[in-house]
Amino acid sequence: MKKSLREIAELIGGKIVGDASIEVEGVVEIKEARKGEITFISDIKHLPLLETTQASAVIVSREVKEAKVPLIQVENPYLAFSQVMRILVPYQKPTEGVHPTAIVSKGVDLGKKVSIGAYSMIEEKARIGDNTIIYPLVYVGRGSRIGKDCLIYPQVMIREGVKIASRVIIHSGTVIGSDGFGYIPHEGKQHKVPQIGRVVIEDDVEIGANVTIDRATLGKTWIKRGVKIDNLVQIAHNVVIGEDSIIIAQVGVSGSTEIGKGVTLAGQAGVVGHIKIGDGVIVGGRAGVLKSVPPNTVVSGYPARPHAQAKRIEASILRLPELHKLVRELKKRIEELEKKK
Repeated sequence: MKKSLREIAELIGGKIVGDASIEVEGVVEIKEARKGEITFISDIKHLPLLETTQASAVIVSREVKEAKVPLIQVENPYLAFSQVMRILVPYQKPTEGVHPTAIVSKGVDLGKKVSIGAYSMIEEKARIGDNTIIYPLVYVGRGSRIGKDCLIYPQVMIREGVKIASRVIIHSGTVIGSDGFGYIPHEGKQHKVPQIGRVVIEDDVEIGANVTIDRATLGKTWIKRGVKIDNLVQIAHNVVIGEDSIIIAQVGVSGSTEIGKGVTLAGQAGVVGHIKIGDGVIVGGRAGVLKSVPPNTVVSGYPARPHAQAKRIEASILRLPELHKLVRELKKRIEELEKKK
């Protein structure tokens, strides 16, 4: 799809510096861009690439005033470029309707313009909203509800009684509503606790590949509006994650923990159960959170501490060989002094 810079600038609210009539039809990163393609720069350290790029146009911040190629000045270049990607490379929607090999049980409520891919299974009393796309080899359990404009990629499993709102994206290999990990030790054996709760996922959530979100023991595991979950994340039973939080790859959250709004859990962080993480908290990568964290704080390390303190501890650890050597020398001198008495 070809668009002129003038058309693109109007769509993203940008200002053109240069020839507005130039047409582009491709998007690519700046080092590989060629004639007919548009790219972007969001980091000031990449500005020298404006002198060497072969792109037909570059999206930049408003602080960049001129270059040898036409520019589109915007407030947020990365965000604007993502909008251009949607314009020039539109999503190819699968054919509407139910594939002949899919199994849709009696009593399933299918909305308008729904697509159900090959070999998918939709159990009784499930509900699929308008414009939702379910790719091949997806399982939707009895009584589960999926809202409008959702995108469910191949090999996703949505167990019974799960409620998913609108504009939710779930990537391949993810399991929603598996049993929570609940056992009672008695007389040397582990006795399973029935997991009869639900999972509720609100609007505009995106869930990466190979994520597991366990159903609640009782009540609900609750992923609130706008949460973004990366690949390979484990969310245990009865966890609550607040609006617009970001959960990065390989994070594990134990049962009944409450996570506030706008929280970031960085890669491989681990969170124990039955604690609260306040709004706006940032948890550093590989941190181990063992107790509740107050709002708007940054923690890191194991166990997780205020980030400034964790950095001082880490710096001290790096000096341990030197300090160990010093202690040995001091011990030796003290022994020598003791002998002279």
